[in-house]
Amino acid sequence: MPPYPVVVKVLVVEDERKIAGFIRKGLEPQGFSVALCGHGDEAYALARSQPFDVIVLDIMLPGRDGLSILRNLREQKSTVPIILLTARSAPNERVEGLNLGADDYLTKPFYIQELVARIHAVTRRASGESLSVLCAGRLTVNLMTRQITVGGKAIETTPREFSLLEYFLRSAGRVLTRAQILEHVWGYDFDPQTNLVDVNVQRLRKQLDPDGVDEFIETVRGVGYRFRKIP
Repeated sequence: MPPYPVVVKVLVVEDERKIAGFIRKGLEPQGFSVALCGHGDEAYALARSQPFDVIVLDIMLPGRDGLSILRNLREQKSTVPIILLTARSAPNERVEGLNLGADDYLTKPFYIQELVARIHAVTRRASGESLSVLCAGRLTVNLMTRQITVGGKAIETTPREFSLLEYFLRSAGRVLTRAQILEHVWGYDFDPQTNLVDVNVQRLRKQLDPDGVDEFIETVRGVGYRFRKIP
């Protein structure tokens, strides 16, 4: 179940159809309402005329570019959260975007679950929601700062492992199949030949339980994994 009881309306401004379709396919099953737009002028008109909870905005667009849309929306006093999609080779654009008022950015390529986490974070900030920390026993995960501690000791994870851990925490007590994990964290259809899930679960276990106690993640033979509910 999505963590929000109301539908979050997302405007995705992306002119590459495959990327736009990938984003829609990843967001809609998690309860988001997604509108797609591939032209900058049309996107600006939509953002001005319709209420959206968040805008996912590519910078390179036909018509108005993403930074122009961002600048004009902020000049019009729009406070809608905006997440920029940027090329990995364009750090100056990312800096300019943040200075213009972007709430966050993602560099392409990205995992859909990371975008989901960023959308949750910016909508929480916009609504004033304070529940940005997930806890399980000695484990604390701050979704805003992306800091993880176990017994007060900070640990480092990759973005992929962070998304996996967040999914486990939000699903604590439920048995998750490898297919479910692969779809939610990577946005892939299940490939029985892949060991992506098992490899990343093992890495995450080593980070959370360096002594090999397996305090948090339980293997359910023949099915998948379950994150133990810990008060």
